[in-house]
Amino acid sequence: MSKKMRPESLMMSYGYKPELSEGAVKCPIFQTSTFVFKNAEDGKAFFEVAYGHRSAKEGEEMGLIYSRINNPDLEILENRLTLWDEAEQCAVFESGMSAITTVLLEFLKPGDLILTSSPVYGGTDHFIKKILPKFGIHVAEFRAGQDFESIKLIVEKSGHADKLALVYIETPANPTNDLIDIAASKAIADYFSKGKSERVYLAVDNTYMGPLWQHPLKHGADLVLYSATKYIGGHSDVIAGACLGSHELIGRVKVLRTFLGNMASPNTGWLLLRSLETLKARMDIQSANANKVAEFLNTHPSVERVYFLGNLSEKDGVQYEIKKRQCLSNGGMISFDVKGGEAEAFKVLNALKLIKLAVSLGSTESLAEHPATMTHVDVALSLRQELSITDKMIRLSVGVEHYEDIINDISQALDHISV
Repeated sequence: MSKKMRPESLMMSYGYKPELSEGAVKCPIFQTSTFVFKNAEDGKAFFEVAYGHRSAKEGEEMGLIYSRINNPDLEILENRLTLWDEAEQCAVFESGMSAITTVLLEFLKPGDLILTSSPVYGGTDHFIKKILPKFGIHVAEFRAGQDFESIKLIVEKSGHADKLALVYIETPANPTNDLIDIAASKAIADYFSKGKSERVYLAVDNTYMGPLWQHPLKHGADLVLYSATKYIGGHSDVIAGACLGSHELIGRVKVLRTFLGNMASPNTGWLLLRSLETLKARMDIQSANANKVAEFLNTHPSVERVYFLGNLSEKDGVQYEIKKRQCLSNGGMISFDVKGGEAEAFKVLNALKLIKLAVSLGSTESLAEHPATMTHVDVALSLRQELSITDKMIRLSVGVEHYEDIINDISQALDHISV
């Protein structure tokens, strides 16, 4: 009996039939707006499924209709992305934010309550706290380290506990690397599902760990979200997002995606298919490099604190226990506080040579930014301070360069503030 192949091997061919594309070894870009039906009956059947009027019958394959609805590049990409998380289905979007906002709009309605962890990515924070309330959606939030009873009390004190519809968490959190317990978050969702006709769902933003280093669906999440721009794309040349989960839930997400029109383009799908072939190789190098960089930062006299999963130990209690259960790697993201404030952080950032001063993360090149004035500038100042997102923090995305070169660049940059 042949053994089941691993995802990194299947990334080269899974879901693609060369005989349907003139024998091309790689999937071509299907740069077309619409597709020809064999007959009117097929067209009718395809639309019934695409618009959610019925579920596909056993053995029925969804036909191609229109590239806003489906396209070979996207379908093959979605099939391959399911392999890492062992998800039933995937939906790909034109950006990470479009994936996140589509999920929030699909599973929340006016009067509902969303419970979110904090911190989350700045764009997500803005949409949840400043856009959703315009639609009559209430927001409650909790912090890393709060236990079941504390979080339960937050929901109850919101005055909308009976309307809780979605728990949304980001773990590890951007930019602090705080860990949120996925299973405990699921327990909260299940507790407030009691007596409801529709259960409370749990959505997890897994961008910081990518599809390799953490698998939220295995810990109870209903939906896992990615900014595919980051590790999945990995080359700073494509913007995309992804959402994975069950056939039922992703079916709902895809129907709304059809009408919002935020599906990724064929070219985006093709670029991501290319990137998936090297995903594990890239992420393995980035993780190994990050361990080396963190070791250096931990002992540098101009660095006050390092936020890195590899620094967690038994003395960190719950955070360490969560890491052992959920994380398969220390990741490739490091934040650190320099001694001083904004002026000192800016001196370091401005002195970097190899490392690029830019937002985003997970790419082949190392990137550094200043969360307090860049990615998280829209987060309330009081909350930033409470969560340690201060003027002295620098966020570093570790790339695939030789680790000694990355360290040397950081070292010479830190020399600009050394006393």
